[in-house]
Amino acid sequence: MQRILIIGASRGIGHALSSEFVGRGWHVTGTVRHTAGTPLHALREEHPEAVEIAALDITVPAQILALREELQDRRYDILLVNAGTANANQSETIAETSTEEFIRVMVTNALSPMRVVETLADLTTPEGTISVMSSGQGSIAGNTRGGHEVYRGSKAALNQYMRSYAIRAGNTRPMLLIAPGWIKTELGGAEARYTLAESAPKLVDLLLAQTGRPGLRYEDRDGRTVAW
Repeated sequence: MQRILIIGASRGIGHALSSEFVGRGWHVTGTVRHTAGTPLHALREEHPEAVEIAALDITVPAQILALREELQDRRYDILLVNAGTANANQSETIAETSTEEFIRVMVTNALSPMRVVETLADLTTPEGTISVMSSGQGSIAGNTRGGHEVYRGSKAALNQYMRSYAIRAGNTRPMLLIAPGWIKTELGGAEARYTLAESAPKLVDLLLAQTGRPGLRYEDRDGRTVAW
């Protein structure tokens, strides 16, 4: 049975991907911030042999290290860092954003995912895929309309840091930054273009398509390259 470690799997995209991977015969280890009552817990009740749950707040470095200790004897075919957030008022400009809110978004979306990657990368097999949920809004070349400035900046920073990591790691394994599209989740909102039901199979196909393709790519839900 192939294995995936999904960081941030309690609900939304993370839970939908967990369910899709289980349906394809994979074993899923998913992290949650809360110890009970999430959709992932319900999925584990339905598939106890295929779903494992671990506690993690990615903004707490000590918890990342504790997770590394907890999972030290496991090896995964895919590591997916899915956790992320947005500022409360996405219409505000970068100058209007409070220092506290800027720090919160940047720590959650850029710094913490990279801490997870650096700490947990060796839990994947040598040819395993390391993937991080980015956004098309992290594309500098693709920013033709402005808006969502704090969120855009956090994802652009994440992309830059992953690119540096890939260079340091020698680009010897598949690595992927995912631009999943605008999906109806608590973060994406009710006006989003895509549903979770139609998005999860596409995103799983995208992750599986990275096998045997060393190096870092930035791709959308259909496997198309996104401009940096």
